Amino acid sequence: MPRGPTTKETDKRTCSRNHSICRYFPGDTVSDVISLSEASEIVIGGCSSLAPIKVDCRLMSGRVVAQDVVATEFVPPFANTAVDGFAVRAQDVDKPGVELEVLGVIGAGHVAEYQIGAGQSARIMTGAPMPRGADAVVMIEDATVLSASRVRCNKAAKIGDAVREIGEDVRAGDVVFRAGEVINSAGIGVLAGINAREVSSYPKLRVAMLSTGDELVIDGSTLRPGQIRESNLTMLAAMIEATGCEVINLGIIDDDETKLEAVLRDVAARCDAIVTSGGVGQGDFDVVKIVLSRIAEMKWMQMAIKPAKPFAFGKLKTGDQRVVPIFGLPGNPVSSMISFELLARPALRKMMGHTVDLRRPTVRAIVDAPMKRKQDGKIHFMRVFGKFGEDGRLHVRDTGPQGSHQLAATAQANGLAIVPDGQGLGVGAEVEVMLLGQ
Repeated sequence: MPRGPTTKETDKRTCSRNHSICRYFPGDTVSDVISLSEASEIVIGGCSSLAPIKVDCRLMSGRVVAQDVVATEFVPPFANTAVDGFAVRAQDVDKPGVELEVLGVIGAGHVAEYQIGAGQSARIMTGAPMPRGADAVVMIEDATVLSASRVRCNKAAKIGDAVREIGEDVRAGDVVFRAGEVINSAGIGVLAGINAREVSSYPKLRVAMLSTGDELVIDGSTLRPGQIRESNLTMLAAMIEATGCEVINLGIIDDDETKLEAVLRDVAARCDAIVTSGGVGQGDFDVVKIVLSRIAEMKWMQMAIKPAKPFAFGKLKTGDQRVVPIFGLPGNPVSSMISFELLARPALRKMMGHTVDLRRPTVRAIVDAPMKRKQDGKIHFMRVFGKFGEDGRLHVRDTGPQGSHQLAATAQANGLAIVPDGQGLGVGAEVEVMLLGQ
């Protein structure tokens, strides 16, 4: 990927903000319009997983296993009872009404010192180890206690009744998780149960994010003429965290080349990826674009989609020779959200070791209200709300205005309808929908 032009190679022009430092970058720093699949190859294909590390099993929720996890212990480690009842020899209780001697009581965590012989039993609590000689348990509901030392079994027993055998869940030597699998909360329990205190996994990504813009207000102060409240970084921080990453929010950076370059180089030394908001369009004159083109290998793309046509991707080499991916998102909030979902999120997941399901799942849905659009050579991503109908199919309708600046309608959406180029879709048509949410 070619490095952006140096300061001497740029064409100085005055931008809409009258910044004399802003320059236009001609030539191969801006691509022709490309398809989303081509952009995906550049962005997702340009990222690699980080080197595996050892991770405490308690912190593995949602993380990817980097190396097969092999059990070194049996689960359960001993035969135990699944119910409260009486441990017996099945051959002694071959019919209802058999009376047995009760030798004692065995609680969970305690081991009986005696052996169950002919005509004998032991009161036993759920999870307690089976005493020697016993091979079945009569449930407390199926027994009548005659005295502290005598019980009547009201149901016949057979070998193995209500007994959890050693290794019934996991056996030593079993591969309990294979490389590439994602651990959920139950998986953490399995890891703890086999004493896998540390697991080879991938680091939690540290993602730095920033924006520039004199018009943006990040605090609660009263807006002056021409100002708007910052929303992109707040939204993106939540999206990045939901992806499983740690956010380093640098906020709004002054439009100063020297300061911005210093900030970028500093944060690159302590993060794994950088996300910027705004200044990636073909006609933008933005200090972020200037600095990134100078210090990183950048690709400025125009995609045949709407919204989120512009996107930038690049790599910044750090002093310790690491390569930090940079994802440049458009400034309009809806465009920013959609481009993150389509390109940045899958790339970040790949960096965290995911090899499957990089993208959100898609389903075929039925259109319940017309989805109007103009033919423009682009795929449109319309914000929709979907719910299952009586026919068992997902039915969708748009959530309101579809402008790239209109975020309120997006907040009501649980999916993105992928509407192909053309005049739109009528009621009853089928449409592919990308499902949003956790």
